This record gives sequence, C-alpha cells and structure tokens, in this order.
Amino acid sequence: MASSMVRATVRAVSKRKIQATRAALTLTPSAVNKIKQLLKDKPDHVGVKVGVRTRGCNGLSYTLEYTKAKGDSDEEVVQDGVRVFIEKKAQLTLLGTEMDYIEDKLSSEFVFNNPNIKGTCGCGESFNI
Repeated sequence: MASSMVRATVRAVSKRKIQATRAALTLTPSAVNKIKQLLKDKPDHVGVKVGVRTRGCNGLSYTLEYTKAKGDSDEEVVQDGVRVFIEKKAQLTLLGTEMDYIEDKLSSEFVFNNPNIKGTCGCGESFNI
C-alpha cells in the first residue's frame, strides 16, 4: 500500500532546453537529495512512485507516493542511488521531464519541468498536454 507524500507543481518549459536522456525522467541533484532524505525515515519503502490523476481546473495532476515495490507496468528510473517508479498512465506525460525540488522561505515542493505541457492552471497544480 502506498501513502501520500508531498505536494508537486508542474511547469511548462518552452524557453529552456532540457537535454534528452535515455531515462523517461531526470532528477536534479536537489530532487535526489530530498528523496534520499524522505526515504531515510521509511526503511520498508524502496522509492517513490509518480502517477497522474484527472484533477484540477486544467485536467491532469501529478501524484507522488512512497512505494514498497515496483508495479508490473511501472517504469523504473534509477539515478544517483534513488529509485523513482513511473505508473503506466503517467509514462507518456513525463517523457523529457526534469524533476526538481525547490525550497524557499514560504514553501517547499517538487517541481516537474515538462516541455510537453500545452497549458497549466494559475496555481501550477494541474496541466494539459
């Protein structure tokens, strides 16, 4: 059983080029460090799972959950010792996406910098492709 993790924001990136890699999703060093920190307190979990749900004013929203095992149709991304699993429904929406973790005085969140997004809502919580 997976449990809910943290909030995530989506950003459409058209001005900045994200370098293509073999992985469906790339992680910034900040995201890697935060995931490692979150998993320290959960020794029975092996990584985090990224999913997509129909929600919000613009259609879709990413979800993040702790996971104990890889699902049958999940794609696994391993980077710097961190395992991120992508649900089948979310795989095409994440191609070429960079997952970052941003922390400032007022908030902290994972941010998906996705070059495939056509539009987002004002708060950045939902998107459409």
